[in-house]
Amino acid sequence: MDMLCLVLWLPLVAGLDFSYHHTLRLEAFLREVHENHSSITHLYSIGKSVEGRHLWVLALGRFPTQHKIGIPEFKYVANMHGDEVVGRELLLHLIAFLVTSYQHDPVITKLIDNTRIHIMPSMNPDGFEATKNPGCYPLEGRPNSNGADLNRNFPDAFISNRYIIQPETQAVMDWIKTETFVLSANLHGGSLVASYPFDNGNSVTITSDGISKTIDNDVFMHLAKTYSTNHATMQNGKVCVIGDYFPEGITNGFAWYKVEGGMQDYNYIWGQCFEITLELSCCKYPPKEELPSFWNDNKMALIEYIKQVHLGVKGRVLDKDGESIADVIVEVSGRSHACPYKTNRDGEYYLLLLPGVYVLNATAPGYKSVQQIMNVPDGTQDFSALTYDFILSDVSAAPKLASCPTTPRYTESTSATLKPTINILILFNTLYAIFR
Repeated sequence: MDMLCLVLWLPLVAGLDFSYHHTLRLEAFLREVHENHSSITHLYSIGKSVEGRHLWVLALGRFPTQHKIGIPEFKYVANMHGDEVVGRELLLHLIAFLVTSYQHDPVITKLIDNTRIHIMPSMNPDGFEATKNPGCYPLEGRPNSNGADLNRNFPDAFISNRYIIQPETQAVMDWIKTETFVLSANLHGGSLVASYPFDNGNSVTITSDGISKTIDNDVFMHLAKTYSTNHATMQNGKVCVIGDYFPEGITNGFAWYKVEGGMQDYNYIWGQCFEITLELSCCKYPPKEELPSFWNDNKMALIEYIKQVHLGVKGRVLDKDGESIADVIVEVSGRSHACPYKTNRDGEYYLLLLPGVYVLNATAPGYKSVQQIMNVPDGTQDFSALTYDFILSDVSAAPKLASCPTTPRYTESTSATLKPTINILILFNTLYAIFR
C-alpha cells in the first residue's frame, strides 16, 4: 500500500475504536462516515423508537440514495434485542471497512458498485441504553421500552399472534415494503450459530425429523453454511461452554426452538426477502477488550454473505411495448410461495437459486403466461445473478391480483399417522423455548 492510500485509510479507521458506542457516539460516527464518503453512502432513519431515538440506516452503493434497476438490495440489522450488543459494534466496523476499502480493494469495490447495502446497527436503541449491568446474561435491555420482545412482534405465518405492533417493528415492516430487499441477516448474541427459516411451523411444514422446512430449504442451508464456514470457529458446531451442538454451525430455527412472530419468517413470507439469524457470541454483552477478536472472526463471513445476494436469476417483466409490468408473479415451478413473489413497481424480480436448471413462470391477469427453462450459474463471483427479461402479450382485461394479507398463510393439513408425532415435536419445542 503506498503512502497516499495509507493517509486515506487513517482518519476514519482511527476514529472508530473497539468499544461500545452509545447512541450519541453511534450517530456521530454514522454522520462522519456519510460526510467523508458522501458519493457512496446515504444516511437515513426509518423511524423512531418508543423513547424517540432514531432507527438509523447507512446505505452503501454506487447509487446509495435510491434503488436502481438491476442492482439488488441487501440489509444487515443488529441489536433488535438491546442486550445482545456484539452485532451492533461489528456493523460499525463493517461500515468502516467497506468505505475505506472502496477503490482500493477490487472485491469490495465490485461489491459496492453492484449491490445496495443497507446497514442498521441498532433496531432497539432504547434496550441498548437500558442495559446498565453488562455481562453474559444481562437482567435488562432485551425488550424495547414497552417491554416487548421485538423478535416475537411480527405477524406470523402460522398463528394469529395478537401482540401490539411496536414502533420499531412497524418501522421495519414499512421499510421492507418500501425497498426491494433480496437478502438479509439479523445479528444476535447468546450462542454461535447461523439459523434459517422457518422459526415457527405446523403440520404443513414440519418434517418427521423436527425441521420446519421452507420450499427454499436448499438455498437457506447454503446461506447459513456460507456464513458458518467463513467464520473463524462457527463451523465447529460446539463453541459455547453451555449450549447445543450445531453440525457445521447451522440449524433450522424451529428445530432449535420455536419462535412465534419472528423477523426472519416475516421477511421471507411477506417481504420476498431471504433472511437468516446470526448468533455471534456466546456471551451477550462481553467485555469491550474482546471486540477485536469478534471482528476478526466475523469479517470474512460478513462480506461473503453479502455476495450471496447475487445468486440465482433476476430481470424484468415487460409488455410488448417495452413498458414494465408490476405485480407479475414470477416463480420457479415447484417453488410456489405462500405469498407469491411478484415484480416491483419497475417490473423487476429477483429469485435466489443455487446453480442448476429451473423452469420459471411469469403470470399476470390480462396477459398470457410465459414459461422459460433456465440454466442458472453461480453469479456471486461476477457480482451479478443471471439476467432474463420476460415479455408478456395482452390477452384480455382483468383485475389486479389482491395483495397478500398479514394473516396466517399455512393451514393445517396432514395425515392422521403423522400429526400426533408433529404435535409432540411442537410441544417439546414450545417447552424448550419457554425454559431456554
